[in-house]
Amino acid sequence: MMPLGMAKVGDVNIIRKITGRDDVRQRLAELGFVVGEEVRVVSEIGGNMILSIKDCRVALDRTMAMRIMI
Repeated sequence: MMPLGMAKVGDVNIIRKITGRDDVRQRLAELGFVVGEEVRVVSEIGGNMILSIKDCRVALDRTMAMRIMI
């Protein structure tokens, strides 16, 4: 397992675990980041990541992406 923040552009991965406080995990779940879901890194700009999950594109900063284990 490694954090999503370390994934390269174009990588498609499965979410294995979400770490952090309950409110952080809840917010990520509301955005679609749940265990077992596929997530793809679309691009990376200035420390922010554009991710494709459930046919949507979501922008996360690197610190939030580091809480998602793939």
